[in-house]
Amino acid sequence: MKRTAIFRDDLFISHDPGYSHPESPERTKTIFSALDELSGKNHFLEPSFAKVEKNTLLLNHSNNLIRTVMATAGEKYSALDPDTLTSARSYDAACLAVGALNKGVDLLFQNKADNCFALVRPPGHHAERGRCMGFCLFNNVALAARYALKTYGIQRVLIVDWDVHHGNGTQNSFYDTDKVMYMSIHQSPLYPGTGAFHEMGVDKGAGYTVNIPLPGGQGDIEYANIFNTLVKEIGSQYEPELIIISAGFDAYHADAISTMRLTHSGYAYMTRVLMEMADEFCGGKVLVSLEGGYNLTGLKEGVFAVLSELSGRSLDTEFLSDLSPELAEVLRSEQKTHPAIERVREVAKKYWKM
Repeated sequence: MKRTAIFRDDLFISHDPGYSHPESPERTKTIFSALDELSGKNHFLEPSFAKVEKNTLLLNHSNNLIRTVMATAGEKYSALDPDTLTSARSYDAACLAVGALNKGVDLLFQNKADNCFALVRPPGHHAERGRCMGFCLFNNVALAARYALKTYGIQRVLIVDWDVHHGNGTQNSFYDTDKVMYMSIHQSPLYPGTGAFHEMGVDKGAGYTVNIPLPGGQGDIEYANIFNTLVKEIGSQYEPELIIISAGFDAYHADAISTMRLTHSGYAYMTRVLMEMADEFCGGKVLVSLEGGYNLTGLKEGVFAVLSELSGRSLDTEFLSDLSPELAEVLRSEQKTHPAIERVREVAKKYWKM
């Protein structure tokens, strides 16, 4: 069994973008209720953690952005862009989300946990240095990567983003550095319209951004093939010292925000591939952060599939089963090629052995 730390707090429920907004408090309420059902059956570490201060936010964001978000504190309703709305405690929740991921970094590098899952809101991967967008206030994952680089002196962080939307904010945070590799598997075309094959980084970061844009309709088998080939092949050459996952669950087959066809089996398998990579290169250090996912059933199934893999135990729940027969079959068979794989290989071979 693994020592899996879970970060949860009711403050994440207090962030309320308003009636009918897809990024609703029900998302974390659903997950937390399911965790409570497991009480006494499955045990996870639930460490205490605290909000971060402005100096930490400055590692990845501008003064103006921080002041803008801070100004929403105590306000019943604020709109930072047409999609990104806040309530009275949204700023506090956003600071606590960053604090959760940073605490996760500490636990991993101090050998107090094997892996971590931060069940946070608001999400983060669209947040740019100077702009809140796409439901995101602060870029939780980018800040955690910068915190790990600064605090523990490491040189290589791998961020894998399987949210159905491209993480423009995370990509732009590290587009010119080789200290963070950003790999994104996302539907295209879809919001925010970034993440093309040819976006590979600049200067020292050339080759350290890998985008895998996919048409809709892709499911467990297609994602498994991509992880077995591209993600594993390029990620292993990078030899990461820490792996961070931007775990969105909006590619779930019943999520109205996309047309992908993933099930909990696909999320479990993607986690398994990254854990194997982490075991080989960085002592198993995997930090997972919640991003999107707006179908509550899919969100719950996806989160618990990931937790099952992280913890190395079968979670006793009625809503989770083994890997699908179709996915199990593809793992035993010869890997099928996919047009997206070939296109990524074509642009990546300039930087990596393909």
